[in-house]
This record gives sequence, C-alpha cells and structure tokens, in this order.
Amino acid sequence: MKEILLFLQELANHNNKEWMDANRDPYQRARNDFQTLVEELLHDMVELEPGMAILKPKDCIFRQNRDIRFSTNKDPYKTHMAAYFAVGGKKSDGPGYYLHIQPEGSFIGGGIYWPASEVLKKIRQEIDYSGHELAAIVDAPVFKKRFGELEGEKLKTSPKDYPQNHPYIHFLRMKSFIAGHPLTDNELTSSNLATKVIDSFRLIKPLNEFLSRAVEESEGGRGYL
Repeated sequence: MKEILLFLQELANHNNKEWMDANRDPYQRARNDFQTLVEELLHDMVELEPGMAILKPKDCIFRQNRDIRFSTNKDPYKTHMAAYFAVGGKKSDGPGYYLHIQPEGSFIGGGIYWPASEVLKKIRQEIDYSGHELAAIVDAPVFKKRFGELEGEKLKTSPKDYPQNHPYIHFLRMKSFIAGHPLTDNELTSSNLATKVIDSFRLIKPLNEFLSRAVEESEGGRGYL
C-alpha cells in the first residue's frame, strides 16, 4: 500500500497527462498492488456474498481517468483508487461495499448511494413497513462504534405520502443510505488490512440485506460510487 499512497500523492501534485505519461511504470505498479488487494478481498467476500464468486478485480475497480465533460474541475485523473464490491460488479444498481484509497482520506463504506427515484421509493416503502428492522441494524452498538450514524443527504421536509410524525421519518427523509469508516495511512500499510476491511464489510451486510429487499424488486438506480 505504501507505493499506492506515494503514487497518489505525486499524482495529486502533478495531475496532468504529461506527468502521467512519464510515470506509467509507477502507476502500473500501484495499480497492480491495488488489484492484488481487491483480488484478496474478493476471495474473502464470497463467504459473505456467494454471488460475487464470478467477479474479477476488473469488475470492481474504477477507472483512474475522470469524466470531465460536465465538470468545472478539468483535472484528468482521480487522486484516489477505489473499488465497489457488489453482485453484478461496480455497475450494480443495488447496495454494495466500497473501498477508497487516498492519502489521508481513505475509508471503507457500504450501502447505496443516490438510488434512482423508483428504487428510493421502494426503499422508503420497506422502511415504512419494517423501519424497526433498519433501526435495530444501525443502532446496534457494534455498528455505531464502527460507523457512527447512517449517512446520506436528506430532504428538508417529509417525502410525499409520509407524515412528519412517522416513527422513522429520519430514515424516510434520506436520499442515500451509507455506512462509512475512515482508514488511516498507518492502517492501510498494516499487514492485516484485508482482515480489517472484511470485518467492516461483515458489519455492513445486514444493512445491505435490508436495502436489497427493495432494490431487487426495482429497475434502474446506481450503487455506491
């Protein structure tokens, strides 16, 4: 992981095509190290999610190039490396598990990010029916200790068809449902990194199972990016 962090720090300082072209070898070494980690994680993930058994690292790892077509930031490259673990790979519409590597900004995450409107509607229906189950998951002491509060942008008012005094209105107002936990650079370079990541993914699994009940009946949407 040290080589990845060093490369990404240099990339952040020289985010242009000329520098990248001159540093293809360091980039490829860092990319290969990240691919090795993702491959190890995929091997361990099969116990949690048997449907991931067919996935390869390339199915989970995001491109280094940024899409700058509609962005005011014209830097051509991402200054992090990331992978999304979900049945169906990184393009999955459903909930999944996310690993983000960036100097002094790494984190483990999971859940679902900005689902399409029809998927969000289904998730809210599930919360309306079974909000107590979601509350039990995110209020569990082990979950709170690792992730704190469930994260995600929220509506300022109640969503349509749900009263303001609904017992789970704080969940119903959410537009994304994300659990996240930071990783220090020291943790990234420790020998038990993969174990730490899988342990966090294991704690996220009940949240993803809850979200999947709704998402599996829906079409469209997108996962954690």
